[in-house]
Amino acid sequence: MLKRPLQQDDALLADIERARSEPDKLHIWWLGQSGFLLQHNGNHLLFDPYLSDSLTAKYADTDKPHTRISERVIDPARLTNIDVVTSSHNHTDHLDADTLLPLLKANPALQMVIPEANRAFVANRLGTDMNRPIGLTDGDTTTVGGFIFHGVPAAHNDVERDEQGRCKFMGFVVELGTYNVYHSGDTLWYEGMEDLLRPFQVDIAFLPINGNKPERRVAGNLNPDEAARLGRAIGAKLVIPHHYDLFAFNTANPAEFIRACGQYETPCRVLELGERMVVQ
Repeated sequence: MLKRPLQQDDALLADIERARSEPDKLHIWWLGQSGFLLQHNGNHLLFDPYLSDSLTAKYADTDKPHTRISERVIDPARLTNIDVVTSSHNHTDHLDADTLLPLLKANPALQMVIPEANRAFVANRLGTDMNRPIGLTDGDTTTVGGFIFHGVPAAHNDVERDEQGRCKFMGFVVELGTYNVYHSGDTLWYEGMEDLLRPFQVDIAFLPINGNKPERRVAGNLNPDEAARLGRAIGAKLVIPHHYDLFAFNTANPAEFIRACGQYETPCRVLELGERMVVQ
């Protein structure tokens, strides 16, 4: 039986609406895999949403089936009032046409933040104007939809760059009022990563925990122990894990992350699918 979200569909939408009564606080929902919805001061940011079954369909008759282990939280076409959406890299669970096209239709003014190196790929996959997405590479800063974005590298499995030196895999540090949040995208721990991130004084870090196992034949990520150690190393006030509980072949046990956080004294919170967390 598939895992059911704590909140989905109508219940999730009602909760998003209720959160508007506290606009000065940061509200966070986990939407599955690496997808998070953030609401602050009436603005809405979607990190890397994957809200379809496109990969399950694509790999159904292959030797690498993407068998779901959890239900979808919401139809992306029902998410309105979204100001900004990100794609940290070109893998489908972070750049999904079946998720993003309904979002773009439901939110005509939606702005999209991507690695600049991926602009042509993104435009081709979505059939959109080449100039529509907002591109960043590491070291870039821009304001989009009420949020300040800082580009940082990600290593999936390496810090790859195009011929112009621009990162193909990225994370984003985003300022929302007085809060600084870091969404890693998909990444391993690369040399100098903690020194790069520590000056941002991250309040919330979203880090993957599914690990790096070559037998899966997919690019890897931090494992639960590494995510706990990295969160501690960058001085994050809270670490929220992601990239698990979607596909049976590529997941992790969040209990291992919780144990590691206890060992390293890393503040952490594990969210259920569709659950809202309020940052005071």
